[in-house]
Amino acid sequence: MKILLHTCCGPCSCYPVNHLRREGHDITAFFFNPNIHPYREFEKRLDTLRGFAAGEGLEVIARDDYDIHSYLRGALDAPTKSDRCGRCYSLRLDETAREARALGFDAFSTTLLISPYQDHDILREAGAKAAASHGIEFLYRDFRPNWRTTMDAARDKGLYRQGYCGCIFSEAERYRRRGRSG
Repeated sequence: MKILLHTCCGPCSCYPVNHLRREGHDITAFFFNPNIHPYREFEKRLDTLRGFAAGEGLEVIARDDYDIHSYLRGALDAPTKSDRCGRCYSLRLDETAREARALGFDAFSTTLLISPYQDHDILREAGAKAAASHGIEFLYRDFRPNWRTTMDAARDKGLYRQGYCGCIFSEAERYRRRGRSG
C-alpha cells in the first residue's frame, strides 16, 4: 500500500517507517503539526525530520506554515487534557487523511502510535473519524512495544530528541514535573 504517514518528528519516525517498509508499504512522511510551540521547536523538529528522511530516502511533504492558531482555537476550549489531545489528534489526522485522499494514497497513519505517552484509544478514534470523513483507510499499528528501539535508533543517528509532545500545555507540564514554575 501507498501510505501517507503523519510524522510528528524524526525520532518517532525511525521504527514506524522501517517497520511499515518491511511490511511492503511505500511510505511518504507528512509533517503537519500546528500544535508545536514555540516556533523554534517547530523548526527544529521539521529540520530533524528532513535530515532523517534524507538519510532514509524518505519523501517528506511538509506543511511548514506555522498555523498555531488553528490548534489553539480547539485546545483552549477543551475542558480536559483528554479532550485537548483528542482535538489535536483530530486536527492533524483529519488534515493527513484529506491530503492522502487528494494525492491518491491508499491509506494514512501516524508516528504518534509509537509513543507510550499518547492515548491510543483517542488516536484510533480520531483516525477512524478522519478516514470515514475522507473515504480513505486509517492504518492502525500499536508501535509502542518498540518505543525504546525508536529512541535508541534516534540516538544512534544523532537526531534531536525533544522532551515534550510539542504543545504549550505539554511544555508547561514538563516544567511542573521538574518542580519549576516556568
